[in-house]
Amino acid sequence: MYEERVDLYRQLEQKLNTKILTYVTSDRTGFETQIAQDVIDLFINHLDKIGVVSKISLYLYTRGGDTAAAWNIINLLRQYCDELQVIIPHKAHSAGTLISIGANSIIMTKQATLGPIDPSINTPLNPQIPNNPIATMPVSVEAVKGYLEFAKEELSIKDDIALANILIKLSDTVHPLVLGNVYRSRAQIKMLAEKLLINQVTDSTKIKQIIDFLCSDSGSHDYTINRREAKNTLGLNIIKPDEELYKLIKSVYDNISAELGFGEILDPRSMIESNNGEYTVKRGIVESLSGGSNMFVSQGKITLQQIDTPAGTQQQINDNRIFEGWRQEANAPQ
Repeated sequence: MYEERVDLYRQLEQKLNTKILTYVTSDRTGFETQIAQDVIDLFINHLDKIGVVSKISLYLYTRGGDTAAAWNIINLLRQYCDELQVIIPHKAHSAGTLISIGANSIIMTKQATLGPIDPSINTPLNPQIPNNPIATMPVSVEAVKGYLEFAKEELSIKDDIALANILIKLSDTVHPLVLGNVYRSRAQIKMLAEKLLINQVTDSTKIKQIIDFLCSDSGSHDYTINRREAKNTLGLNIIKPDEELYKLIKSVYDNISAELGFGEILDPRSMIESNNGEYTVKRGIVESLSGGSNMFVSQGKITLQQIDTPAGTQQQINDNRIFEGWRQEANAPQ
């Protein structure tokens, strides 16, 4: 609970001579939440209450999200401080990594990880997910590049007509406008990363090497970058917390993890038995000592419906959402 974290935030601020702003997006199965534009106004409200200060530390846990939102967040934070620091207790992947490389320094615990920043495109023109007519499949920028490189390098296809046919085959599955968006997004993410990295790395050659690794050379979007690799291989400005600082960072994470139910899986049938199917799930946090706590919440009711199929009567689980959005969870401490 926020009230339990208040004292931990105070200790962190005193230890680091900073102002703490926390942003967490849940990766709980079935209730995953991502970095998105709807958080920008919340950041503005918290930062206005914090005011312009010498240093802000963003306590960040996320599996990623919207690249444009991440870019907005990092630039917004920099308007309110001279020095920006990111604290990573565990995961700051994809768009979370993009935010992190825009800080002056990154505090990483022993279990903290960064990840590649190659984006995925998801538009109404994307391929549909089989057996799910309302959902579309994200298209990875690097997956498209890998498909074309596989044809040219692994299969040694050099003939222009054959390569054209391969591209036509790809466009049969992925809309040409999506492919164009893929190319544009790949160029954009490299441009954004270059602008952000100058806050940590000044050598232009090193910046290019870091961008190449984060955008493609890591080989997979699931690749994780630990503290040692981030510091020694990539050359990022990584700070290793001492034992006292580590315990504070870990205590905040453990408290948030318990409140958001990280690692827990909701069983619809047990929910119906125990609470008539009604649920309230907390899925994201933006909070500070100055602005209190905002929570992204989903509320709904699970019901079971009997449906007739050729194989017989089966039960269908229905999730009826009655509310989903940000709420003020707690006011700032007096």
